[in-house]
Amino acid sequence: MTTSEWGRVAEDGTVYVRTNDGERPVGQYPEGSPEEALAFYAKRYDELAGTVHLLEQRVNAGVVSPDEATETVRNLRTQVVDAHAVGDLTSLVGKLDSLLPVISQHRQVRRAERAEKAAAAKTEKERLVAEAEKLAESNDWRNGANRLRQLLDEWKALPRIDRSADDQLWRRFSTARTSYTRRRKSHFAEQNEKREGARVVKQVLVKEAESLAGSREWGPTAGAYRDLMRRWKAAGPAPREVEDELWTRFRAAQDTFFGARDEAMAAQDSEFAANAEAKEKLLVEAEALVPVTDVENAKRAIREIADRWDTIGKVPREKIRTLEDRMRAVESSIRGIEEEKWRRTDPEKSARADDMVTKLQDAIGKVESDLEKARSTGDTKKVTELEENLTSRRAFLEMALRASADYSG
Repeated sequence: MTTSEWGRVAEDGTVYVRTNDGERPVGQYPEGSPEEALAFYAKRYDELAGTVHLLEQRVNAGVVSPDEATETVRNLRTQVVDAHAVGDLTSLVGKLDSLLPVISQHRQVRRAERAEKAAAAKTEKERLVAEAEKLAESNDWRNGANRLRQLLDEWKALPRIDRSADDQLWRRFSTARTSYTRRRKSHFAEQNEKREGARVVKQVLVKEAESLAGSREWGPTAGAYRDLMRRWKAAGPAPREVEDELWTRFRAAQDTFFGARDEAMAAQDSEFAANAEAKEKLLVEAEALVPVTDVENAKRAIREIADRWDTIGKVPREKIRTLEDRMRAVESSIRGIEEEKWRRTDPEKSARADDMVTKLQDAIGKVESDLEKARSTGDTKKVTELEENLTSRRAFLEMALRASADYSG
């Protein structure tokens, strides 16, 4: 019989392992020596111990999930307990059992991490839902759809939370997307309908514009084009594929008419250039009347100049205002002098001024008489009052005398 610290080989070749529960057979090795038999089963122990050591390292490092680690420990413990190997199996069982508290601790940590991640995911999903619901109420048709797709991608990247909360948030998110999509489709359908209506209107406007392009009634036709432009803007945009083509035709018709009008006006202005020169010479005569020294002569002269002015006829458009303003300035000067003369010789106003002078002179005479009486009686208070009254009335008399002189001058 051959023995070692953890096992022995019986005479019949049976190999035993020693444990805390006693010894048990692990197998036979009849073909070799007892030493070879013990070495064979000790090697099996070493392999088993290596597996336990590797598991220890993985569990302590936290690279294996608690559930997987627990299952591995359970299976490996069974293997160790029933192992056909010679070695310190009790120690291996103890190592495996010591991993269970570590696994439990890892499980608690992971549970806390999952809870934290779930809370963060819930907060993030609530944010996504809130933004989606805000977009669902907006009219941002250009960017809203793209942003909702981005929000969906962000949602998919987040972990699931508890089923009830996740389902509730998803229903809100999905409802917001559906509501926005439905409103967006309705909006563009309405826009398409409006654009089709605008296309019909603008086609009519183009035909009207083209029918006016050859008109030579410059004023009425220019007004008609202004009205067409107002109606064009009010119609709104037509479908993109026809808008540019319709506008090009509309603009070409306008350009044809206004180009012809500008050429005609240029020719007319050239023809009227001589008239402008003639009126400028008349203005030299008219402006020589100012300042006015003799109103009646000035009135006769300006009437004669005005008759000649009208006979000359039209002038180029760019000179109309300048020439007319200069002539009106001369007429206004003469009219102002005439009105001032009338004001100064108005009989009614002159009579009123003379009457005012007479009344003031009578009143002053009465005050002077009362003043003499007050002085003679020594009534100083009365004297002061009457002197102030006399000064005021004499000032008014001076103004009345000047006004009377103006009307009688």
